[in-house]
Amino acid sequence: MKISYNWLRQFIKINRSPEETGELLTDLGLEVEGIHEFQSVKGSLKGIVVGEVLTCEQHPNADRLKVTTVNLGNGEPVQIVCGAPNVAAGQKVPVATVGTTLYDEKGSPWEIKKSKIRGESSHGMICAEDELGLGQSHDGIMILDEDLEPGTPAAKLFEIEDDLVFEIGLTPNRADAMSHWGVARDLKAGLQQQGENQELITPSVSSFHVDSRSRKIPVKITNAELAPRYCGVTISGVEIKESPKWLQNRLKSIGITPKNNVVDITNYVMHELGQPLHAFDADRITGNEIIVKTLDSGTKFTTLDEIERELHEEDLMICDAEKPLAIAGVFGGIGSGVTSGTTNLFIESAYFNPVTVRKTAKRHGLNTDASFRYERGIDPNITEYALKRAVLLIQELAGGSVSSDIDDHYPKKIEDFPVFLTFEKINTLIGQNLSKETIKSILASLEIRVNNVTETGMGLTIPPYRVDVKREADVIEEILRVYGYNNIEFGEKINASVANSTRFEDYKLQNLIAGQLVGQGFFESMANSLTTPAYMGLSDQLKEEHAVKMLNPLSQELSVLRQSMLFSGLEAVSYNLNRKRADLKFFEFGKTYHNYGNREEQKHLSIFLSGNRNRETWANKVQKGDFFYLKGVVTSVLERLGISSIKTSPVKNDIFSEGISITHNKTRLVDFGVVKKKILKKFDIGQEVLYADFNWDLVVETSKNQQHKFREISKFQAVRRDFALLLDNSVKFEEIHEIAFRTEKDLLKEVNLFDVYEGANLPEGKKSYAVSFILQDEKKTLTDKQIDKIMNKLQQNLEKQLGAELR
Repeated sequence: MKISYNWLRQFIKINRSPEETGELLTDLGLEVEGIHEFQSVKGSLKGIVVGEVLTCEQHPNADRLKVTTVNLGNGEPVQIVCGAPNVAAGQKVPVATVGTTLYDEKGSPWEIKKSKIRGESSHGMICAEDELGLGQSHDGIMILDEDLEPGTPAAKLFEIEDDLVFEIGLTPNRADAMSHWGVARDLKAGLQQQGENQELITPSVSSFHVDSRSRKIPVKITNAELAPRYCGVTISGVEIKESPKWLQNRLKSIGITPKNNVVDITNYVMHELGQPLHAFDADRITGNEIIVKTLDSGTKFTTLDEIERELHEEDLMICDAEKPLAIAGVFGGIGSGVTSGTTNLFIESAYFNPVTVRKTAKRHGLNTDASFRYERGIDPNITEYALKRAVLLIQELAGGSVSSDIDDHYPKKIEDFPVFLTFEKINTLIGQNLSKETIKSILASLEIRVNNVTETGMGLTIPPYRVDVKREADVIEEILRVYGYNNIEFGEKINASVANSTRFEDYKLQNLIAGQLVGQGFFESMANSLTTPAYMGLSDQLKEEHAVKMLNPLSQELSVLRQSMLFSGLEAVSYNLNRKRADLKFFEFGKTYHNYGNREEQKHLSIFLSGNRNRETWANKVQKGDFFYLKGVVTSVLERLGISSIKTSPVKNDIFSEGISITHNKTRLVDFGVVKKKILKKFDIGQEVLYADFNWDLVVETSKNQQHKFREISKFQAVRRDFALLLDNSVKFEEIHEIAFRTEKDLLKEVNLFDVYEGANLPEGKKSYAVSFILQDEKKTLTDKQIDKIMNKLQQNLEKQLGAELR
């Protein structure tokens, strides 16, 4: 949210610098994320003065140039070469003096310097309006009023405004601060607490009066719960034109583009007071009446952005006798807005149900300044006041007369909210005893009325614009933020208790594995849990009936919670590939969401690998990140968690072209493999992507149940023997591994595959495996006889069970 410093000072006379004001606002809970400079004209015309052209002669060396002498009001006239066709002696003109910075069409700066143009010296520049940023014309230089004194700064002539704009990170609960008035209210309370009493200056509407009752447009509300308060009034005989500079500058400073005087006034009042307004062309209101109601589902309505929308049966609409005119609190219709030909207005100021406005805005994917305020809750007590304020501004800037009474529908007043505040609770939560007078002073500065005071506490009434203050704790938070968090003293004694926690706490294991993966060159990613339902068509594992759908989605692309970690990860892979980052190693801890009758959340660890596993250096060759590298990463995660005795089997799902499932005691812990190309194609990914999906909840549970045994390191040397085996192509190393350990359970410690050969000099359908066997007796040194006996037995079993042959 943008707040103009100059605009803010219209409400409260701040005797502090903008930086100090920003610090105070942050302390009050309105965090200032930045302070930006605003200039209505870039450069603010610094160095531009009024000059008087004394002489104007033809340039001796150029037909299109003139040599002038110009009085700048500071002594000796200066010579300036000018190429404008309309320059003449006796004129008063804007002159950019030497050292002045001007800006081109793209906003790039350039400096005026002493120069020679075709042999004649030039000490400045006589300017056209586009060169000063005051317009688009470049037909000639600007001619100023002949009564102006030479040397007068041009900034005084053109209503140039310099301002500073606060960028406030407004939290959703602070609906009361969504205007300059609201921010000024907080500033007043903060300054008062620091001993600086300031009055809040509010615009007067005492001059509002009805000129005639010739154009009354009755208002009918069909559901007072959806529109608790609605005010309307007509103005006749207005002139639609450009707004004055001061109004345009106010809106531009906070990022709003001026439209015309009436629309600009409604925007101005909304950002000034926090009350959204809407102006209708009264001559386009059929039947001379306004009806606030809902319409049948499927009704077509074209909004101001020229998009035809289908209405929902719960959308509250502003209608005339025949057609809808606007979506209440959200957006106007294309057929009823103010145009250059409008002469008669109907001005709306209302308080709509926040829930209704929010649902409608999200349903249609609209986010306007009006809906931003309505859906958070505005002040129902300023509805009429804001309307009068807008009417008076319209009469001042567009003319016209008030041609009806204000039609104010407010059948059930929204009352102040009662809260009883106990002194004991205040001191307990704050941790410091505040005096009753300090508490009452802070509450009064926040417009919270103290009705009665007892020994134990106070009876309060909260104004309805403070929608976030409903409980005792909320009031204490208000007291604390105004008193100042920095003013709370720290106690000399700190009490703490030590809790017993197991090393298998989820966050501890998560940090352990995250550190390991980062050490292996992976980067942690975080993806949105919301995703598009279109991904459900990419895998049979994702069922529409199991999807958890959002009731009020931000958009169709973010309308369901993810059932798989794969697709959000592929979005990240695609994003990086499109930015020429082809070697990717990601991991993410996150949740998937499923509707199995009851909603269920499952935590996962996902790993993504694509491209090369390491960077190219002089000392290391580039190695591709392949299936076996991913398998090593996966098993290293399980081993780090102490999970052993795992079994592998081919993966059974439709997202991998080839893959493996790892189980422990029939519990499936992880699936990993190569993602199918047809899935990658949907994300415009042209290179191989490997993906591992850990069921983290089951992994943590399995890790807890592992039994670890510790033993002394053997003092006796291990022995290695190798086999070169000729095998059928269908044989897996896993089969060799299992047969070896079944053959020798005690002395065999390790089996490793260190070479694979397929190709020339081998029979068709055969391959060669080079396998090493590590033997060790922990109690004594092995003899050649023992070793030969074991190796012979291994050879026999491999030949018998796998048809292996020694090469």
